[in-house]
Amino acid sequence: MEPGQKKLARHKARLICLDETGFMMAPLIRRTWAPRGETPCLAVSRRSHEKVSGIGALAVSPRRRRVTLYLALHPKKNVRGPQVLDFLRQLRRHNPGHLFLLWDQGNPHKHEVVRAYLDRHPAWHPVWLPGYAPELNPQEQVWSYFKYGRLSNFAPDHVGQIRDAVRREARRVKRSSSLLKGFFRHSKLPFRVP
Repeated sequence: MEPGQKKLARHKARLICLDETGFMMAPLIRRTWAPRGETPCLAVSRRSHEKVSGIGALAVSPRRRRVTLYLALHPKKNVRGPQVLDFLRQLRRHNPGHLFLLWDQGNPHKHEVVRAYLDRHPAWHPVWLPGYAPELNPQEQVWSYFKYGRLSNFAPDHVGQIRDAVRREARRVKRSSSLLKGFFRHSKLPFRVP
């Protein structure tokens, strides 16, 4: 057992891997199937600069038997400190006990309202990832799965369609325990979920 895993076990704590992303109106173009000689065409909205920002977290139960996906979407907004704070409060309501929070050193995470909240609540134990190491955060695997897999070549007409598509995919992923555990297996984080 790795030293960090021993500390989690000793505290009977949950591991929470948190990250943000943006889902743009412009589709992520990927190679796809089409009948020979019929190149697929995507009709793209003129409002390609609009987006839906998302905050997501994978939470591992203290005995490492269950992984849960949490998601908050913010249409036409960027994620800043107040949105991160609201998300942390929601996570706290659903996850009692000690919480080890694995995240990068992005500006929303270091926002003064977030720091003040974490200082007032000693059950949170922030663990900072190195400067740029997305391969260590399993939540990055979730975003890649959504963007480059399930939602590639998706050309919405408005941000509501993005929001609905991401929610639909999140519901599907939440029902698959093996898929949620697979995000940990495919990350380079030295933490294993059986």
